[in-house]
Amino acid sequence: MTGTAQSRTTSASSAPLYAAGFVTAFGAHSIAAGLGAQSDNIGLTLLNLGILLALYDISEVFLKPVFGALSDRIGAKPVIVGGLMAFAALSLIGLWAADPLMLALARLGQGAAASAFSPASSAMVARMARGGKAGTYFGRYGSWKSLGYIIGPLLGAGLIWAGGFALLFGTLSALAAATGMWVLLAVPHLGPLPRQRYTVLDLARQVGERRFLVPTLVLAASTAALGAAVGFLPALATRHGMDAVAGTAAVSLLALGSVLTQPRIGRMRDRNGISDNKGTTAGLLLIAAGVTLLAVAPGPVTIFIAAAAIGVGVGAATPLGFAHLADTTPLERMGRTMGSAELGRELGDAGGPLLVGGVATLTALPFGLGALALLIAVASIPRLSPANAPPSTSRPPPPN
Repeated sequence: MTGTAQSRTTSASSAPLYAAGFVTAFGAHSIAAGLGAQSDNIGLTLLNLGILLALYDISEVFLKPVFGALSDRIGAKPVIVGGLMAFAALSLIGLWAADPLMLALARLGQGAAASAFSPASSAMVARMARGGKAGTYFGRYGSWKSLGYIIGPLLGAGLIWAGGFALLFGTLSALAAATGMWVLLAVPHLGPLPRQRYTVLDLARQVGERRFLVPTLVLAASTAALGAAVGFLPALATRHGMDAVAGTAAVSLLALGSVLTQPRIGRMRDRNGISDNKGTTAGLLLIAAGVTLLAVAPGPVTIFIAAAAIGVGVGAATPLGFAHLADTTPLERMGRTMGSAELGRELGDAGGPLLVGGVATLTALPFGLGALALLIAVASIPRLSPANAPPSTSRPPPPN
């Protein structure tokens, strides 16, 4: 097989993995937006609404490292297919979403299923992209996830308007099942690699290694800004005389910046046009600048400028962080590493809005945003370790 033909085969095999990334983002954000809009219609109090919004993320926080480690033990493909099919089955509980208890069970089940196929997909992308292509593949993977963030709330609202939560959950079930079949048929099975036994002390030391800790900090910081911006941009827009459509447009501009930036940064990285250190530092500083602009000079124009800056910064830092992890992690523990890194992102996603909201409650919103900007700028200081792939027991066979 020629290099060009093999590259095309690998690209075709990785496309279902990008679709899996889209499913988890679309599932999380379409339902979250619908819950907020329909909470009165299904009798949810604000406390119950908050619990339902958190259930998806709570499942992921606890289960992503577990399923990541499982993918190292039995191979990533079975975990991805099983997770997608479980997502499809558990989404059907949402057909009875008029009952808050059934809605909670569906939300919890979807989060648990996404905890399986999300880190396993990242690990599979890392293995298939080995050999100088990690930036390109993670750029595309992240771009498809961001696309789920963009159209999730809009498409979710449209489906709820057309047929209620039943139509939304039915659509998610069909999408997950179709993606699972696509992965089953199109993605090669890369078997688990021989692994040495690790003690609890070994595991703790590996999590504390610089090659894991620093890129995970980059991912957590960028996701913290993303979560806070998505939550507070509409509120800022309303405070400064704009309507709800303008706030949604600002969030969409942020996500669009991330979608367009990630593939380009990934390709630049693989062509040695940008280093991981310079790229992640520039990305985090651009995010910090955007958040600072929201803190000190919010307005009809600056809100959109800040949203674009944050989106581009997230689009720069995210693929470089994942690609660096892929190139510095032994293949035999790629799943566990990606699951733990995804856990870092989830903590950032929850921590960013909590930090801004907490500080804003004690002082004012500009101080909350300023605190977030300061922490993101500080996160840009640590240097990444050299991105030379560590020795591993073996290399995966080319897809066939």
